[in-house]
This record gives sequence, structure tokens and C-alpha cells, in this order.
Amino acid sequence: MDKLDEYRDLIYQILSYYANLPYRYGDISSYVIVSQDRNHFMLMHEGWQDRKRIHGAVVHVEIRNGKLWIHYDGIEDGITDELLEGGVPENCIVLAFHSPEVRKHTGFAIA
Repeated sequence: MDKLDEYRDLIYQILSYYANLPYRYGDISSYVIVSQDRNHFMLMHEGWQDRKRIHGAVVHVEIRNGKLWIHYDGIEDGITDELLEGGVPENCIVLAFHSPEVRKHTGFAIA
């Protein structure tokens, strides 16, 4: 198995764990969505909390040019530490939710 397929499996495993956690408030379902090319991974919430509609991405990770681009991370402790624990090196993780100017100070990949 090549490194990118290992990353794909790791991302899916992490997001599936969060998707299976029960939502504490309201009637909310969680889903993992993976693009056909297995380069985009999203954790979504959908449902109702009282009278408020809940629908949106909790996490969006893209594999681009051999790196993991974290476009959005709404997990309480973040997905980055779990990716590092899973063996993904810092130079393969782009914190894309930060501007390129900020990224160069994070210790992670810039692009």
C-alpha cells in the first residue's frame, strides 16, 4: 500500500470515529463523505437542534500534491494531532484554514 492510500485510510478511520459518536443535543446525524477519487474527505452534521436547522461541514481534508490540506477543522481538539499520531509527518500537513502568511509560522507545510 502506498503512503497516500495509508493517509486515505487514516483520514477515513478518524472521521468515521467522530461520525459514530452520538450527538448530545437535538436530532443530528453525522456522515463521512468521500469523493470518488478519494482525495476529499468531509465529516458532515445534518438535522435539527430544537427549531434550528443544523447542516454543514465539521471537517474537510483534501489530498493535494501528496499533502493533507486541512481546509476546515471543527473537531474540538482538532484532527491534526490524530494525523500526527497516525504517522503523518508535519511537512505533509497543510493547515489550509490559515493564510499562507500565517502557515509559515506553524511548523507545518506551507503548501
